[in-house]
Amino acid sequence: MSEVLLPPATIGIVGGGQLGRMLALAAKPMGYRVGILEPTPDSPAGQVADFQIMADYDDEAALMALAERSDVLTYEFENVDLSTLEAASALAALPQGTELLAISRDRLREKTFLREHQIPVTPFASVTTAAELDAALATIGYPAILKTTTGGYDGHGQQDLNQSSDVVAAQALLAQGPCILEQRQTFKRELSLMVTRDAAGVVRPFPVVENRHRNHILQLTVAPAPARDARLQEQLTQLATTIANAIQLRGVLGIECFETEAGIVVNELAPRPHNSGHYSIEACSISQFEAHIRSIVGLPIPPIQLRQQAVMRNLLGDELKQAQHEWQDHPEWHVHDYGKAAARPGRKMGHLTVTGDDVSTLMTQVAFKEE
Repeated sequence: MSEVLLPPATIGIVGGGQLGRMLALAAKPMGYRVGILEPTPDSPAGQVADFQIMADYDDEAALMALAERSDVLTYEFENVDLSTLEAASALAALPQGTELLAISRDRLREKTFLREHQIPVTPFASVTTAAELDAALATIGYPAILKTTTGGYDGHGQQDLNQSSDVVAAQALLAQGPCILEQRQTFKRELSLMVTRDAAGVVRPFPVVENRHRNHILQLTVAPAPARDARLQEQLTQLATTIANAIQLRGVLGIECFETEAGIVVNELAPRPHNSGHYSIEACSISQFEAHIRSIVGLPIPPIQLRQQAVMRNLLGDELKQAQHEWQDHPEWHVHDYGKAAARPGRKMGHLTVTGDDVSTLMTQVAFKEE
């Protein structure tokens, strides 16, 4: 796509969850119309969009209908049918293409892509049979993690292997389909950054942030990551630029890393806005969602500045209601309700962000009364 798509052009988003919601909320003030493809009635994104087509993501007729009503297509999650998306690109622009989706949705292909571009990754091996698992363990050793190559998230679809007796439990996972065995890294902390690239090929990185998890689900993001190495931002910016150019990135990309004693290791890529980038709505000159919209419609993206330090807290299950109840005592809170119908343990129902000049103060501010 060489021409800029100006408002009131229509942006079609495949997926109606919270990422689609926040993409729509970024696009609407700019004057764009937004359509959603999502099977769930009254979806988070559908609540704020101009229209929603209620159908499954792999419904070819529905995706074609979205394309016919849109000027440009994008997506909020990885598991989109690639062939149908390719077919829809004949009716609406698809600046992100499908290659990044194909890479990032398959852990083995993703790790191979990164290694081929000299991006540091943990040692890994393809595993499809019990014999291949034994051979991979002989090379990689313990501790290791066996993961399905596709479909896993938030700790699902993986099995820790700490000793030979754990192999029995791994067989059930292997029975689900192709897997990847990865050497488990001992890391000091998990880091990530978002990166975007405009139609002219200018790469714009976001700040490096630190992520803290609970039960394999992101709980807190600290922006910027507390400094331990003055070269860290520069190193990860160079790494992000290499990846963004290699895939001719459009939209935004999340890059998740481990900081180990030996240096940075890239763990995963997310070809869309990412949970760890939500802080950017309040803390940056341009949010990850506005950057994504600017990139896919062809608008230029200025350098992205962190205006204030920030801490973002995910609100899981009943925590959203708890945050809303305590909100009156916290004028510093920016609370985001995703508009989901039912709260379940571990389900991301919203998030809150605080900004300021002292991270220790911000960490205290995001805590609930009983914590």
